Amino acid sequence: MKATTNTSAGWKAYTQTRDPALREDLLLNYLPLVKRIATHFLGSLPRSVRLQDLISSGVLGLLSSVDNFNPDMGTKFETYASTRIRGAMVDGLRELDWVPRSVRQKARKVERTFGNLTYRLGRVPNEDEAAHEMNLSLEDYYKLLEEVNITTLLSLDDTFWNSRGDKSTLGDLTPDEQQKPVDERVEEAELQERMVDFLKELPEQEKLVVALYYYEELTLKEIGEIIGLTESRVSQIHTKAILNLRSRLRQRQD
Repeated sequence: MKATTNTSAGWKAYTQTRDPALREDLLLNYLPLVKRIATHFLGSLPRSVRLQDLISSGVLGLLSSVDNFNPDMGTKFETYASTRIRGAMVDGLRELDWVPRSVRQKARKVERTFGNLTYRLGRVPNEDEAAHEMNLSLEDYYKLLEEVNITTLLSLDDTFWNSRGDKSTLGDLTPDEQQKPVDERVEEAELQERMVDFLKELPEQEKLVVALYYYEELTLKEIGEIIGLTESRVSQIHTKAILNLRSRLRQRQD
């Protein structure tokens, strides 16, 4: 008898029995979620990355999610699993070491520039101000954003330090963690609120791109079609937004 995998009863049966047959049913039921996340992710990656490689890595995240999900916590499985599936895909990409060190260094330089300007100006800098700060023409500034774009795709795994000296990542800020100490949950909730505040401070165009990419799960190409910009331009806007957010979070942690 197959499990009713889309109901709390189906999950309860599996968590109580750990029946391998029920586990297989759950995995088959949620495989389309892995493909959907992989397809969305692929739209922002270099052409050398294959969809099947992302799916293979994502399945590992799905396996871990099914084995560790607790339906009694009141979180939808799709919400719980999505971060872990994407994280597994990111881990697979990291193992390939496909981002040159020089590109990572450039991304950090841009991030520091945004942080310094934001501190001096009391607001998020515009593109002209950022380009001027780095002694670049606007054209060269746009080229730089395109070059470092691939580093922002791994932003959920960026490491920060909390007040107890423990490491946290942007992925840890998702509200689906289970069985955490109260003080840790409180601290992460405060960081989530700060993240929301930082998002509100972004220029309207950057907020729209972030919302469409991460919440509506559109590709950069689809976003460009909606707001009337090229995919390349949307990529630049996305990169600037994420580097700004990372800079603000690092300042907050420091």
